[in-house]
Amino acid sequence: MTETLETIRLTADVVVTTTDGYVLLIKRGWDPHAGKWALPGGHVDAGETSRAAAARELAEEAGVHAALEELVQLGTFDRPDRDPRGRYVTVAYRLTVLPGTPIEPGDDAADAQWWPLAALPPLAFDHADILAAVTDG
Repeated sequence: MTETLETIRLTADVVVTTTDGYVLLIKRGWDPHAGKWALPGGHVDAGETSRAAAARELAEEAGVHAALEELVQLGTFDRPDRDPRGRYVTVAYRLTVLPGTPIEPGDDAADAQWWPLAALPPLAFDHADILAAVTDG
């Protein structure tokens, strides 16, 4: 019997919420889901931990800087169909900040905004499920 190996890519996402009920979302500037809102995040680079990748992506995409120990692991999201490019597994982290924390879109983000948790736009990938893990838990 021949074993078929599947390429699995590792990503990290960050749920950044304010103490008054807002979440940081970035507008994707690239496919897949170009123009849709998503959590800040991206690929884990070679030699990098998912936590370090989460902090790096958050700084690159939204201009928010977090110490590694401030990022609390929320969970792993690995549904096989969560990304149209192939098999992606993400480790999601949570960060709580004060209202008015400045954000600045950068890197691959076309925009970055604070959204009220009670009135979110349609989200890319399975990011609604990741947010539900925070708001339901």
